[in-house]
Amino acid sequence: MITGATAGIGRATAFALARHGFRLGLVCRSRAKGEALSEALRAEAGAGDVALFVADLGVQIDVRRAADEILAGFPRLDVLLNNAGVFQTRFEETADGIETTLAVNHLAYFLLTDLLRERLVASAPARIVSVASNAHRFARLDLNDLEFRKRPFGAMRVYGTSKLLNVIWNAELARRLEGSGVSANCVHPGGVNTGLGDQNGGMLARVGGLVKRFLRSPDKGAETSVHLATAPQLVDVSGRYFANCRERRPSAAARDAAAQAQLWELSEALVAGSAPPAG
Repeated sequence: MITGATAGIGRATAFALARHGFRLGLVCRSRAKGEALSEALRAEAGAGDVALFVADLGVQIDVRRAADEILAGFPRLDVLLNNAGVFQTRFEETADGIETTLAVNHLAYFLLTDLLRERLVASAPARIVSVASNAHRFARLDLNDLEFRKRPFGAMRVYGTSKLLNVIWNAELARRLEGSGVSANCVHPGGVNTGLGDQNGGMLARVGGLVKRFLRSPDKGAETSVHLATAPQLVDVSGRYFANCRERRPSAAARDAAAQAQLWELSEALVAGSAPPAG
């Protein structure tokens, strides 16, 4: 199951995993783009079965609906690849009233994974791979202001913080999955020439080809995600951070056990409002 698969790293990852023989599920915001990708996967990568789930991952009701559809359509789930992301150049809120970068880059990972967790455990050995970034090293964590409502909103600062949250959350997720047969790892794909950063007149859109020609290709950027999803020697490796298909040590802030536990609690509170009533 791959989120954000219609472009960039996600698209390259989908093609690589199709060639590995996986049955694919794609979580896409655009039905038209998702259908076009599904056709291309069948025609170019020999994918025999591609399932499409349409959802805006910034909207928690959409995430919950997609999870319900995935559970109904996939009796087993071997790999969940959290890949979708945004790079916002200004403060915006989702329909849930949450800052968009936090909603898409972190809370969507958190909520979708939580909703699919039991299916992954039932399918063990299974793997969760989440795309983070080395940008996490330059972020300053403030768990009292995850949405940058008190601090100045800077695109790189906000994006880097969301990627730090990915690494922090992944460590706590791996701890909670110990003994389940499900691994959880995150990756730095490198600087990749994708559409990320083009949202709302983004930085990369303004500087255009001058910067992008120095970035690696989506295929190269997808290599570490594919490695974590498929390498036999990594079946029992969990809670780690990888770049260029090798384990790397994340920042000190990412290794803070107290922050890991606290972020989990904060994330639970931020998605609780979209949960259906008990019973």
